[in-house]
Amino acid sequence: MKNIYKKIACLLALGLTFASCENYLDDVPKGFKSPTTLADYEAFLRDEYTNHRVDITGASQLLNDQYVTIATLSSNRLYNALYLWDENADRIALKVSDETTYYSGYAGISTFNLIIENALNTTKATEAEKRVVWAEAKILRAMNYFNLVNFYADTYVASTASTKLSVPLITSANINAPSKQVTIQEMYDFILNDVKEALPYLLKVSQTPLHPNLGAGYAFYSRVSLQMNNYTEALKYADLALAENNKLYDWIGYYNTNKAIIDVPNSYTTTTSPMGYNYVENYTYRHGTFNSLTTENSIPIERAQRFEAGDARFISRWKIYTVGAETYYRRTLSGAFNFGGITTVEVYLIKAECLARAGQISEALAVLNTVRKTRILPSYYQDIATTDKTTALNAIYRTKRNELINTLIPFADARRLNAEGIYKVSFTKTVNGTAYTLKSDSHLWTMPFPQGAIKNPGNGTITQNVAK
Repeated sequence: MKNIYKKIACLLALGLTFASCENYLDDVPKGFKSPTTLADYEAFLRDEYTNHRVDITGASQLLNDQYVTIATLSSNRLYNALYLWDENADRIALKVSDETTYYSGYAGISTFNLIIENALNTTKATEAEKRVVWAEAKILRAMNYFNLVNFYADTYVASTASTKLSVPLITSANINAPSKQVTIQEMYDFILNDVKEALPYLLKVSQTPLHPNLGAGYAFYSRVSLQMNNYTEALKYADLALAENNKLYDWIGYYNTNKAIIDVPNSYTTTTSPMGYNYVENYTYRHGTFNSLTTENSIPIERAQRFEAGDARFISRWKIYTVGAETYYRRTLSGAFNFGGITTVEVYLIKAECLARAGQISEALAVLNTVRKTRILPSYYQDIATTDKTTALNAIYRTKRNELINTLIPFADARRLNAEGIYKVSFTKTVNGTAYTLKSDSHLWTMPFPQGAIKNPGNGTITQNVAK
């Protein structure tokens, strides 16, 4: 990992200097600039293609939120193991080059460490301005660590979090910085502390969609609290976030505006994604698996069947498609997608779950139905009404998995619920006459570290958190 981290540090320096990788802030070649002003460091936060990419390919494949072609299943054994839930596959041996999730996560952390270490000592800025950039980097670093710990380590369980290992914790941009693989509890404590320290300095309206604002800080704290099963804190911060931004996008309006294109049979002309930089639901924007303007994943038939009938968001994004022996739902949006940041709809559904957990079923369903009214076409829409807690929670989970498809959250939620053991998540499917099952207690829910990280762990050691 040290060599890769060293390369990351060099790449970060190239935007402002071509100095030596060993100490690129000291020896500056003639004609190049070393970062000294706050603006120099703040510019790193705008590097969206390096520092705002949240690759969750393995999770998407495991959940079958991504269609994988027959040709790819034949050629990529790791993808085959994830997509077809092969518990006998040695994913560690297969994880040779699939390192994007790990190294893009730590590339961002290296940048944010650099800012956190230096922002408060920069020039040409007031103390208040320095604190803002410092706080934004704190939130983004915490978000990256949350993504990594919920990908490569077991989910948070209070009784075991102090004994199970998570991921390497690095708090300095120095390439010789220690790299200690801390416990899950230590990592969550670190994440929460970063957020708490940042909250007093976040702006209500940030400089760009890439810069987390106050609403993003509250929303992220709510997300982390929910993952720790702390429903009281999750609800408290969900309400604070919604007080900053409670807008929901009108997907019914989007469908009606574009239905002349969407409804054409056997036509796959794309329409423009509304889920980009200026999506009204954004607290903060980050790219997902793809860090460029593109299309999203196509999805399997079985996955499409989990959406509600009349879901305008689904109808506007995928259409059934057959090519040769393969039939799936092909993506029909193109542009930018906020799959790595935080949006209001997630916070609404966190709030709904917390209310239901507290026995406030009617209040929880009112929140859920507020979301659904902006998604389900009027000819299909009916309020979900029940007094049963389990029914209510299952309705909330269904909506949340569909709303946040292609993000890390359905994967993180499934792991949390499986560990709890009451609302377990498992899947079955049949492919060419063969039945496949993803069990709720499968080891596949934890991803192995890539071989490159294990063989080159930097100034520390890394222990795999899963056997295969």
